[in-house]
Amino acid sequence: MIDRRTFVTALAATAAIVAAVPARASEEPIRIGEMNSYTRLPAFTLPYRNGWELALEEVNAAGGVLDRQIEVISKDDGGEPGTAVTMANDLLAREKVSLIFGTLLSNVGLALADFAKQKQIPFIAAEPLTDTIAWSQGNAYTFRLRPGTYVQAAMLAEEAAKLPAKRWAVVAPNYEYGKSAVEAFKTLLSAKRPDVEWVGEQWPALFKIDAGATVQALARTNPDAIYNVTFGADLIKFVREGKLRGLFEGRQVASILGGEPDWIDPLKDEAPEGWIVTGYPWYALETPEHVKFREAYQKRFNDYPRLGSVVGYAAMKTIAAAITKAGSTEPKAITAALRGLTLDSPLGRITYRAADQQSTMGTFVGRLTVKDGMPRMVDWRYGDGAQYLPSEAEAAKMRPAE
Repeated sequence: MIDRRTFVTALAATAAIVAAVPARASEEPIRIGEMNSYTRLPAFTLPYRNGWELALEEVNAAGGVLDRQIEVISKDDGGEPGTAVTMANDLLAREKVSLIFGTLLSNVGLALADFAKQKQIPFIAAEPLTDTIAWSQGNAYTFRLRPGTYVQAAMLAEEAAKLPAKRWAVVAPNYEYGKSAVEAFKTLLSAKRPDVEWVGEQWPALFKIDAGATVQALARTNPDAIYNVTFGADLIKFVREGKLRGLFEGRQVASILGGEPDWIDPLKDEAPEGWIVTGYPWYALETPEHVKFREAYQKRFNDYPRLGSVVGYAAMKTIAAAITKAGSTEPKAITAALRGLTLDSPLGRITYRAADQQSTMGTFVGRLTVKDGMPRMVDWRYGDGAQYLPSEAEAAKMRPAE
């Protein structure tokens, strides 16, 4: 866990960050705006910030972009959409940034997406998972990096369809991400298994779960299997209370994000075993691009990467590649360059599809176990986002007319 003292020290040191290599005296740095829920969700966002700092240092050490250094002005949105919009206005009006990137919570990401549309400023939504941001409320200025709820639910549904379970219950936080994740999984699993019956739903308020009551309510529906969408502190409480009350005995669980070290590692040897999860097996992924990233990250921070680290790193590399392709720091030129942009990431090559401005970054699905006192994914596989996303033609139809 990341303690508050470490967080406050890091925040004070990095409110505005420029990599160590100084800009040319005759050239002003390229100013980029960034924000995330650092105080509210440090388990994911601090490793995320480490990731983009590492990428920023690499870019600037190599000479920067367009012979200029990149400077990041970082803000903490506190997980509040209104705060995020206020800070974005400040970044644009006072700091004169060329683009904005970041955000974690889906409601915050949607608020920034609308801001980007109104101000015609490119916004790279690094982490929000709701597919609304790419499809039904997509706009010309918003680009989403992470695979959303549809892709992750599709991978889980493939595995869940193989189970004998017919009676399913769901538990999800009652806000945009939770609703999106449940809708996608129910639609996709029912298509593969028309015999599935949905017997119960629990919708606790985000980070305010009454785990005992939630577990009891799920148990009363007598499901064969459970689809879990909780994360963060809610996930920890749900797992502990579910184990205590025997909810998981004899039942399968499919858990979106359940294998991400950012959320599951705090449980250590209390982590559940046998769950089907999406996540990030950093300890077992030996592709050349990932090994290079992992070793650089561990050397720089004396810590192992989380999924947030990968996302932050890929977001900054996206920015550098887009500005290079644009040959300009003008927002409209960067926006045009982002459409169809292809680049390498720690998880392989990704492309921001022109039709919906969603990247093809994928994710991992496997089973959860405990090894040496820590949660680990086993029997995992990587799913390329391009293989699970709707076709570009289908995605284009889901977006509002520009």
